[in-house]
Amino acid sequence: MPVDAPSLLRWYAAEARDLPWRRDGVTGWQILMSEVMLQQTPVARVAPIWEEWVRRWPVPSAMAASSQAEVLRAWGKLGYPRRALRLHECAGVLAAEHDDRVPEDVDVLLSLPGIGAYTARAVACFAYGQRVPVVDTNVRRVVARAVHGRAEPGNPSTKRDLADVEELLPRPRARAATFSAALMELGATVCTARTPDCGRCPLPECAWVEAGRPAHDGPPRRVQKFAGTDRQVRGKLMAVLRESDTPVERPVLDSVWTTDPGQRDRALHSLLVDGLVEQTDDGR
Repeated sequence: MPVDAPSLLRWYAAEARDLPWRRDGVTGWQILMSEVMLQQTPVARVAPIWEEWVRRWPVPSAMAASSQAEVLRAWGKLGYPRRALRLHECAGVLAAEHDDRVPEDVDVLLSLPGIGAYTARAVACFAYGQRVPVVDTNVRRVVARAVHGRAEPGNPSTKRDLADVEELLPRPRARAATFSAALMELGATVCTARTPDCGRCPLPECAWVEAGRPAHDGPPRRVQKFAGTDRQVRGKLMAVLRESDTPVERPVLDSVWTTDPGQRDRALHSLLVDGLVEQTDDGR
């Protein structure tokens, strides 16, 4: 079942959230920063930090001129701080090899540090209006329900998912780019994972609704826990280090997580291995 593009586009024109990276004058670099920040992080947490970064690092060379430590401190509590390191590395390549500009071509984007299949297509689409399929969790959910009549999309398949969305895109380039944004917006705000609001859905036809909204009959969706994980411990250690202007004594870090000293040591070691923290000669 196809997705009714005119209905979806009319809804998006009227109901789209006013997100800062959707406004006029936003550059490809600023779109790239937003896409990296938004990976596994809610919009509400990203928006104020993104606006600060746009003021501080309006072009890649500005970020490249800053240290890794400055970028990591500015990343704050967005989570998964390796994203910040990779973005800093990417800024250096853009400044040195691409005239301080984010490329438009998907294949060139894929060659940049830290840029994967989703991010490359999102930048090409949302920054430059290209007709390329952009597939995130929200888009996969909408397609699974509206097109295939399933409550959940199942395991990701890049080839299959891209082909599904490619088939739905309107032919005109400008409409296709807006359609991609609208499809994502629908999944984020209406066709949500736990409580889809079908009464607000702009689509006149949905295979899942027409089938009686059958329950998911596949493997249960894995919920990523946070409390008590190494990721939580890493975050607590990083918070202490971010707030200090000088190297931190080991007992200060030890006091961050006393529940399981072995887990704390493992988390600290992983931060060192990932290049997110450094150890001085005297052990701080």
